[in-house]
Amino acid sequence: MALIVAVAYGQKAPTDVRASDVPNDDAGKGLDIEWAYEALPGEPSAKGFHVLRASVDEGQFVVITSEPLLAGETTYRDTTAAPRPRKGTALREKATTYLYQVRAVYDGDGGPTVDSEASNAATARGNLYHVRKTWMLLSVVAFAGVIVHLTRRARAGHVPKIRRIAGLEAVDEAIGRATEMGRPILYVAGIGSVSQVATIASINIYSHVAKRSGQYGTRLTTPCHDPILMQVMRSVSEQAYLDIGRPDAYDADDVFFVTQSQFAFAAAVDGIMVREKPAAIFLQGVFYAESLILAETGNSVGAIQIAGTDKDAQLPFFIAACDYTLIGEELFAASAYLSGEGQLLSTIRAQDIGKAALMACLVVGAILQMAGIDWIARFFEAVQ
Repeated sequence: MALIVAVAYGQKAPTDVRASDVPNDDAGKGLDIEWAYEALPGEPSAKGFHVLRASVDEGQFVVITSEPLLAGETTYRDTTAAPRPRKGTALREKATTYLYQVRAVYDGDGGPTVDSEASNAATARGNLYHVRKTWMLLSVVAFAGVIVHLTRRARAGHVPKIRRIAGLEAVDEAIGRATEMGRPILYVAGIGSVSQVATIASINIYSHVAKRSGQYGTRLTTPCHDPILMQVMRSVSEQAYLDIGRPDAYDADDVFFVTQSQFAFAAAVDGIMVREKPAAIFLQGVFYAESLILAETGNSVGAIQIAGTDKDAQLPFFIAACDYTLIGEELFAASAYLSGEGQLLSTIRAQDIGKAALMACLVVGAILQMAGIDWIARFFEAVQ
């Protein structure tokens, strides 16, 4: 009846409403709705459209567009549809099937409207394989192949050569400097918890520092922000001294808990720097606003400082105030780099090859883009 009245006033409803699953939809929550609309001859045209949705089980249509679509648009993608449960999972409930209507809005939102007939029933389905990401799959396979190849060569005795990481090469230099000057080494593992990746990387570096300081007979002071981290660092230090055959040189009091308060910890560590004047300071792990306070104090006492963190906002402070700074993945590659083991170094070498290949793609793509050839840009858009 409403449709008949609307036509009588020259208001035509959208027609041929169709719903279909979105192809290559990872999440499986997309449905595409299409419709046709043509105003009656000599009559006003719709100012916009609203899309309505109803599940087959409930049957009540609800508007799912917050604002009316612009006049002339005849497609809409619903990204909030409930996906169909995958086979073999614990979710065995029935898939949600939807019906759609398109409402033509005349004289602006809130004015006269007229609804279309219901669309066909449609169900959103997730895709097991995204065909547009085939090149990404091939890239991952190629990268894995490089890792396997380099690892096999490392097992055969061919240790790969990797790029120089100045901050890690300077570790032994810093420890040797402290030994020659007869002053202690200060190691700060940040204020993160022991479960954070940067803290775990710091623990690996600490193991190497503890071994070298034990071999040279140099005191290694380790204030800790977290009591659990303190126990871990004590265990690592004790094991390091056992590995070099000097368990008598281990002193548990050199690894101690300070406080979990951020700036109280920074003040306490600064006090240690000023009083003991360490010749080498390692700032490795998770750091926040206290990074500059620690680095500046260490610089003022004349210590050689090697810093590293995964917090991008703190890297400029370390770069400005420290002698060496581990940037990005250099912190996480430290254990492999310092160990010198071929199988571990193979993974770093593979990462460098992958980065070089990506940089080459960017350079070639930029050159081709300037020449009006955009297939590389379109390729990277396709694999997102």
